[in-house]
Amino acid sequence: MRQLIVRRLLQAIPMLFVVSVVCFGMIKLAPGDPVLSFVTPNMHAEDIERIRHNLGLDQPAYVQYLLWLKECLSGNLGYSLVNHQPVLDQIVDRLPATVGLMGISIALAVLLAIPLGMIAGANRNRWIDKLINLIAYIGISVPLFWLAILFIYLFAIKLHWLPSMGMRTIGKESALDVVKHGILPCAVLTIGFLASYVRYIRSGTIGQFKEEYVQIQYAFGSKKSTVLFRHVMKHVLLPIITLLGMSMGDLVTGALVTETVFSWPGIGSLGMTAVRGMDYPVIMGITLFSAVLLILGNLAADILYGVADPRIKSGEVSS
Repeated sequence: MRQLIVRRLLQAIPMLFVVSVVCFGMIKLAPGDPVLSFVTPNMHAEDIERIRHNLGLDQPAYVQYLLWLKECLSGNLGYSLVNHQPVLDQIVDRLPATVGLMGISIALAVLLAIPLGMIAGANRNRWIDKLINLIAYIGISVPLFWLAILFIYLFAIKLHWLPSMGMRTIGKESALDVVKHGILPCAVLTIGFLASYVRYIRSGTIGQFKEEYVQIQYAFGSKKSTVLFRHVMKHVLLPIITLLGMSMGDLVTGALVTETVFSWPGIGSLGMTAVRGMDYPVIMGITLFSAVLLILGNLAADILYGVADPRIKSGEVSS
């Protein structure tokens, strides 16, 4: 297991390098100029060039990247071009809001998807399977920003049940107030994750019902529900570890649009603000941070795989 961890960490180094190069290149190829956010109608061309020089944007792109990489290797993700605040401090300040929202959404989606996907797979092509499939297809097809606007209109504007935006009501510091503000964005994100998770678990359940051990259990007189929840379930849940590992990156970037619609003060809204302002240090910081989480999530999934199934553990080490 130690060899597996060391090997994966060494593999992550070139991967992070490639991610940073691609992201930096895409930012430089994108239309727009971050200097324009500082320009006023009365500025002269010399003033604009002075701002460009102070921001380091007058140098070639590869020089800008090498300077950023040098600072990044020293633990400094740079400073925002818009508000001049340290990028790492901004990410750390907004991280709890995003992780709390995304963590609860992913957990709810998994808890709901396991029984729904297994029931749909166990009753393939029956009415319950078609109904769950229909709901899943709707969840996959509906854009989250449209669903968020619909929820705001229905539950906040029409029914006045829940607040429409923000994380707290001005003047209130209670945990209940935060929960009320988080219900709508959490519901939207849960629906988005739930749809894909249900399809994933349903497919795994159908595959397990074709295995010989299921037929053997039927031959011993086991009921379908017993086979489903006692034998099939543990085999279906094993790939969920990988699914959760791949969702680690979503803890940071999975709520870009949803946080923006609901004005949730997380990393997603910070990223959207950075994109609009061509604030490439913030964009690079968020991208790199999410890539690190994704790599660590996959590593954690491999470790948990070895814990859950010793055969996988021995196979990984021997390879």
